[in-house]
Parts: sequence; structure tokens; C-alpha cells
Amino acid sequence: MIKILAIETTCDETAAAVVQDGSKVISNVVYSQIPVHKKYGGVVPELASRQHLEAINEVIRRAIEPVGFSDISAVGFSRGPGLVGSLLVGSQAARTICFLKKLPLIAVNHLEGHLFSAKLTYPDLQPPFLGLVVSGGHTELVKVENYGKYKLLGATRDDAAGEAFDKVAKLLGLGYPGGPAIEKISVKGNPQKIKFPRPYLAGSYDFSFSGLKTAVYYFWRDRKKSDKISVADVAASFQNAVVDTLVEKLRLAAASQKIKKIVLGGGVVANSRLREKIAELAKKEKLKVYLPELPYCLDNAAMIGAVAYHYWRKKIFADLTVESKPDLRWHSWNH
Repeated sequence: MIKILAIETTCDETAAAVVQDGSKVISNVVYSQIPVHKKYGGVVPELASRQHLEAINEVIRRAIEPVGFSDISAVGFSRGPGLVGSLLVGSQAARTICFLKKLPLIAVNHLEGHLFSAKLTYPDLQPPFLGLVVSGGHTELVKVENYGKYKLLGATRDDAAGEAFDKVAKLLGLGYPGGPAIEKISVKGNPQKIKFPRPYLAGSYDFSFSGLKTAVYYFWRDRKKSDKISVADVAASFQNAVVDTLVEKLRLAAASQKIKKIVLGGGVVANSRLREKIAELAKKEKLKVYLPELPYCLDNAAMIGAVAYHYWRKKIFADLTVESKPDLRWHSWNH
């Protein structure tokens, strides 16, 4: 039995976990900074790194408590992409533990973690498959051929889906984080009330949500009181436009690549409307879809441990001098 201690500090969650054999979660500790950043309407990088510094030791202590360091085979950490200061805290903690405990170090791409987070729910899940990462900073379609071997099919050209949720929520006065706020109020709205544009970008698998966000801004600014348009209607119509775009892009990519196995990951995948539409797509197109459980959609260390285990099996280890890479891209992550 191989147990990996995993550390995740790419943005505003300080997380550590112990994962056995790539799928069994022994511990999964997450310290959320939402209360700290909420009053600013978004993540403040300097505050995020300070919070990581204050929380990292306690989070790791709690994660390792059920097993102890003597049972740990290696330490995995998120190398990037992410915020510079936040990544530094996690990488330094991982390297220090490996140095003191004489353990191998495993560098994991944060987006790999999201791609394989469903493995914590479906232990038998294996590549190849078509992956869609939908989070606050990323919206990307990836053909996963194997661990560490990826082909990027499409990426966001401007605002990622999660970022668009945050900005529209702020515009509508719904607070931060935007995704849960919009999802909650959308239940009371009519998703067909306003015909916001669907940025399909014909001929491309790329995403672009900036124009949709701008359309919401102008609609809300120029609305007439006599129209009886509620915040819930706007939120529901916006959410529907984002979901329609994601699902259609996924459908087109699956058809063109002739792939029937679909895996989603990232914070936006917790959205109930998206999960509902994905289920409908799977039934219609006869696709096998794997969705992570809700706790594993958001940033967490268990998903990093799931990936790190497979690099441990291949003996792909990082040197203790390895540095974090805030702008880590798929094309540079082929082991």
C-alpha cells in the first residue's frame, strides 16, 4: 500500500491530504480563505500567501495525523499554475519535508489534479479520455492519452467560466464567491427569460466568456423597471448561457475525437445545472461521463495525491531544487 502526502496551495485554499494507492482518501484537510477575501470581492494574492504561511503547518499536521510520516512513501505538491506567493509556500513545505524525512518529491500540475479528481470517486478510471477543466482560472478541453501526456484542444481566450461567474455575481450584487451565489439565486429565476449570447467560436474548441459577461453588464445597466426583470432571471439566464457553451463544446470535441469517455473537473463542475446538462448529453450521445464528488471539485490536495501516486509507480521524481511554475502549461508537461 502506497500512501502519498499531497500539498495544494495554488490559490486561496491551503490543503493537505494522504491518499492511498491513488484513490483511497485517508485524510483530506482544506483551510478555506473565503472569509478573508470575501470583503474584497476576489482573491488578493498578498493576503493569500500570508494565509498559507499561517495555516500550512497545522493543515499538514492534521492530514498526517491518521498515519504518521513513517507510513508515507512520497510527497506530492502542486507545482503550478497558480499565484506566485501561494505556490512558493506549498513547494517549500513539500521540499522541506522530503529533505528531513528522506522522501521522494513529486511535482504535479494543478490542472492534472482536476482532470483526475474523479478517480477518487471512480478508482478504476484510466486514460485515455476527453477531459474538461472548468474552474475559476481555467476552462480547457484536453485529450488525455496517459498520465503526463496531454493534448490541449481548446482553452479560454479571456475570462474563464469561473471568473465570469465571479464578475457577474459582483455586478449583480450577489457577493463572492460568484459561482455558488449565482447557482443559489438562479433556482428562483427563469433561465429562458433573457437570450444572452452563446460564445461558441465556430471552428474552434476555445472558450471566450468576456463578451457574455459584457452582455450581462449592458443588459443590467440599460434595463427598464417596467420590464420586471429580476436579479434571479438575469443570473439564471447567464448561468444557462455558460452551461450551454460548455456542453456544446464538449459534445463537438467528443464527436470529432471519437471519444466516448468524458471526465470533468474544477470548481464550476459543482454547479448543479452543469451536472444536469452533462447527464442529458451523456444519455443522448451515449457517452460515459465521470464527475467528481462535490468536495473534490474545488481545490483540494486529495486530487494531487491521486496523480502523484501514478508518477510514484513510474519513479518520476523531482529534484529538491525544483521551483514552482505559476504559468505552467500543458504543452510543457509531457514527462
